[in-house]
Amino acid sequence: MARSHLTLAALATSAVPELDIVAASAFGSGAHGDFESALLTGRDGRHWIIRIPNSERAEAEQSADLLALRALSAGIRSRLPFTVSAYAGQAPVSGTRAVVYEFVYGSKLHLASIPPGEGVATSIGEAIAAIHSLPTSFIADAGLPVSNPVEILRSTVTVLDRSSATGLVPAALLDRWEKATEESELWQFQPAVINGNLSAESFLSADGAVTGVLGWHGMSVGDPARDLFWILGSRREFVAETVFDAYTGARAAADRQLAQRAMLYAELEIAKWLLHGMTMRSTEIVDDAVEMLHGLLDTVENDLTQTLGPQTLPAMDVDDVQAMLQRNG
Repeated sequence: MARSHLTLAALATSAVPELDIVAASAFGSGAHGDFESALLTGRDGRHWIIRIPNSERAEAEQSADLLALRALSAGIRSRLPFTVSAYAGQAPVSGTRAVVYEFVYGSKLHLASIPPGEGVATSIGEAIAAIHSLPTSFIADAGLPVSNPVEILRSTVTVLDRSSATGLVPAALLDRWEKATEESELWQFQPAVINGNLSAESFLSADGAVTGVLGWHGMSVGDPARDLFWILGSRREFVAETVFDAYTGARAAADRQLAQRAMLYAELEIAKWLLHGMTMRSTEIVDDAVEMLHGLLDTVENDLTQTLGPQTLPAMDVDDVQAMLQRNG
């Protein structure tokens, strides 16, 4: 049973004794409905968010998010052109914990609502570039994951091999992906600080600019392409082009094969969805994934003789992956 706003306000005061809460209201339900959340208003007019995980997955995500937020020191945050929420306090509740965060102002974005051209799309590209330009040393110092290109390639091949073992992925797609993993130039890149879980809904905006980025539980040193596949693998070609141009304009260190790897990751999201369905023994998810794989095959069938290597990237039609994962994840 959902807790009352009064109960959540009391929990917040327990977590942060100096808070003087005068109002509490509903605030979404978190990713996949895994969190019970409320927006709190202090007597001083400041706003806070309290979140209580409703599942083991959400609890693990919350723990990783707290570790990342603590690693983002004031000095690191000053390098970012947007606000990152700060941890305020926590209190035990029903075998888990309620966590209070500073509220970040702005409206949550949706992929379909991002207008093409300069404005929000440009700001998104610049925001991602700023994350990738952070010094990598603080990630290791905080005990967060650090991966090199060899390890990243190995994990990509593992997804491919597991997908192949299901016998449900079209052979032409497997061949396409295998050729990409064998393209050495594709995997010659400099790892960077990444958010690791970006999507359109990660960004808050106001007046045509990104004001905040949510969800830092996947922060690590890894492949910058991981933070771009959600937009480069979408049907929003003009928006994707604006985001990518702004990104490369703001980050001279971007490698030339970044877009190709991002597109590969976008395609492999469907394979991951298939594997998730197999793990959950869900016929519905497996059937959905197989249908998407064949849809992807139809999109790229005229380009199957080429690889996802340099100068060979066709426009893909896999934007439904993100919506599907958020709907069923």
